[in-house]
Amino acid sequence: MDISLVIPLYNEEESLPELVPWIKRVVQHEKLSCEIILIDDGSSDKSWQVIETLSHENTEVKGIKFRRNYGKSAALNRGFNLAQGDVVITMDADLQDSPDEIPGLYRLIKEDGFEVVSGWKKKRRDPINKRWPSKFFNWTTRRISKLKLHDFNCGLKAYHRDVVKNVELYGEMHRYIPVIAKWAGFNKITEKVVHHQQRKYGKSKFGMGRFIKGYLDLITLTFVSKFGKRPMHFFGVIGSLLFLIGFVIAAYLAYSKFFMQGYRMTERPLFYFGLLAMVMGTQVFVAGFIAEMISRTAQGRNDYQIEKETGIE
Repeated sequence: MDISLVIPLYNEEESLPELVPWIKRVVQHEKLSCEIILIDDGSSDKSWQVIETLSHENTEVKGIKFRRNYGKSAALNRGFNLAQGDVVITMDADLQDSPDEIPGLYRLIKEDGFEVVSGWKKKRRDPINKRWPSKFFNWTTRRISKLKLHDFNCGLKAYHRDVVKNVELYGEMHRYIPVIAKWAGFNKITEKVVHHQQRKYGKSKFGMGRFIKGYLDLITLTFVSKFGKRPMHFFGVIGSLLFLIGFVIAAYLAYSKFFMQGYRMTERPLFYFGLLAMVMGTQVFVAGFIAEMISRTAQGRNDYQIEKETGIE
């Protein structure tokens, strides 16, 4: 199969009947084979009924319904597990991402040899209260990840099959897939300017809560990428340093106690600081040791529950 389209959605019953035929027209014009994987992330409207209808009418359409809303990362993760295409393309279901971009994204992966292609909404059709936080977020992510992409938030991206089969998402990590891919060793990453359209139906799901969660996940991702496989390199160093500081203080106070007449060690604030440093150093070191043991035995798993499926063998 040439292309797997993975499309997470939440309350998009009006957009889906337009989106699926549009995708099919584009793909058929390019004479490509495809599957369209629609993941209903616990919608409260009639999105699932629409997906079932589309699946019965189109053999290319596969549907998954989560029991409740787990977030975009969980939806993409499930879609990636099912994807069978050589090229996997993700897009939003709100019609703001144009299916006309599919052939260009496909060729960048299949013909030009890139492993990740990130869409860049150079001219955004969003309100200013959504654009400026996104600009700040993208700037911060570029600085931390050293990956020079303009738009990490764009849902329209393309991946080589090997990439999506080797990443696991949770939280708000979906926007960091290019970063995760880079740190996993996939270095052929580029971006493509894509057309961004006005939202036609419904309302945006963006809010400050998602913005804050995204930054927390960026911090988590940065830490895990550097120390996830070797936590002792972080906790062990800090713990040892704290303990060494406390030990030096204790040695100095002990020397003063024995060789300086009338010296009252326990009345000095330095005594309690040294004691605290040694205790904290020991605790941090032990925490690192336990984390090291856990990292060598823990197995990743996903906690989302699937309520229904359609079109999936």
